Amino acid sequence: MKVIHGLIAGAFALGAMGGAASAADYTFKVGHAASSTHAFNTGVEMFAEAVAEKTGGKVAIEVFGDRQLGDDKQLLEGVQLGTIDGALVSSPIFPLAAGAAAFDALQLPFVVPSYDALSAALSGPVGQKLLDSLDAKGMKGLSFYEAGQRHFLSREKPVKTLADFEGLKTRIVPIPLHKATWEAVGTNPVGMPYGEVYSGLETGVIDAVEINLSSVESENLFQNAKEVTLTGHYFWPGVLVWNKAKFDALPEDIQAALVEAGKETIAKQYAFVKEDEARVAKALQEKGVTINELEDLEAMRAKTAPVVEEWSGKDPIIGEFIETVRKGS
Repeated sequence: MKVIHGLIAGAFALGAMGGAASAADYTFKVGHAASSTHAFNTGVEMFAEAVAEKTGGKVAIEVFGDRQLGDDKQLLEGVQLGTIDGALVSSPIFPLAAGAAAFDALQLPFVVPSYDALSAALSGPVGQKLLDSLDAKGMKGLSFYEAGQRHFLSREKPVKTLADFEGLKTRIVPIPLHKATWEAVGTNPVGMPYGEVYSGLETGVIDAVEINLSSVESENLFQNAKEVTLTGHYFWPGVLVWNKAKFDALPEDIQAALVEAGKETIAKQYAFVKEDEARVAKALQEKGVTINELEDLEAMRAKTAPVVEEWSGKDPIIGEFIETVRKGS
């Protein structure tokens, strides 16, 4: 399966390169902060291929992973300033760096029941409302691509019960929602840039990280922490954004191609990540990682339920998102 996964990623890369090699009228650079072997990269390559097809090769999109154009915060700022054409940025960064509070909807603990429910919501009206809300922030929202359901990775002791979380120095994105969630669970949340997680686990600056399995694999975090607990507390969509002024300056047919490619590839990329998660879990086990179940998952849900209740009223789109995914479950 690993070879197949590589071939799939390679096929998207070749498609994008082929577009770049032709006499494209427009060439854009799109960055993301994950590894070039990560699911985020696959999503942007899907987008690049779809745009090339829809424009007959008039548009070539060059994909820059591995934080080549910066980390999530730098990418978001670069898009807003226009120094970067486009970027796929983890959704928690939008409340943190752009004041886009509605995007907290995407990390509410235990609200989204499945990949399919989230894909459907993000492909529908509430997903479009989230994207459209970025217009006022100097960005054109185009799509959502998934990194995978979030679980828990610890350095030393396995986490099998709610009590095992107590006091663990756990890396989070430093936003109020994540802080409230992980304090409710009982950990000691530590704000830390994504690029520092590997060294943080290696040196013991942190004991654990809440993270998706695809990042444990692609960032080699399994080298420093080998205890995974399957909690599935929330998902991790990335948001594909474009500089609004640059987007508005494009011909209408090119604008339409970018919008259509973004919308049409959401379900395709979500299906890929859903299927690939089993491969990743098996690959991690082969590297010595232990996959644990949380014995009292319902207790964790109960601990975080007040956080969901508090955040549901912070933005009208958050309430609409909760209602949408719960209806679709």
